[in-house]
Amino acid sequence: MSLERARRTVYSVTFNGHPGHMPYVARNEATAARIIGMVGAVFALIEGLYILMLVLDADQTNRFFQFIKSLAEPLALFFPGLFKTGNADLDVILNYGLAAIFWLIVSGFIARAIAR
Repeated sequence: MSLERARRTVYSVTFNGHPGHMPYVARNEATAARIIGMVGAVFALIEGLYILMLVLDADQTNRFFQFIKSLAEPLALFFPGLFKTGNADLDVILNYGLAAIFWLIVSGFIARAIAR
C-alpha cells in the first residue's frame, strides 16, 4: 500500500471521507447524549401522566393505571411526601412534578457532559 493511499484510508475512516464532518467518536457521543436526554424525557412523561391520572381521578383498579403507577412511584425517588399542603391534588402536583423536573434537569446535565 502506498503512503498516499494509507493517508486517504485513515482520513476516510476518521472523517467519513468528507472534510469538516465530525469524527465517529463525536457522533457516538452526540448519539449517547440524545439517548440520555430522551430517557429523561420519558421518565418525566411517566411522572406527568401519573399526575394527570391522579388529579383527574382515574380508576385506580384499571390495569393501565396500575402499570403507570408501578413505573412512576420508583421514579419519584424521595419526592413523594416532601410537601404536605393539606390539598391532595396540590401535593401530587408538587411532589411528582418536582420528580419530573428533576429527571429533565439531571438527564440534561448528563447529556451535556457526555456531548463535550
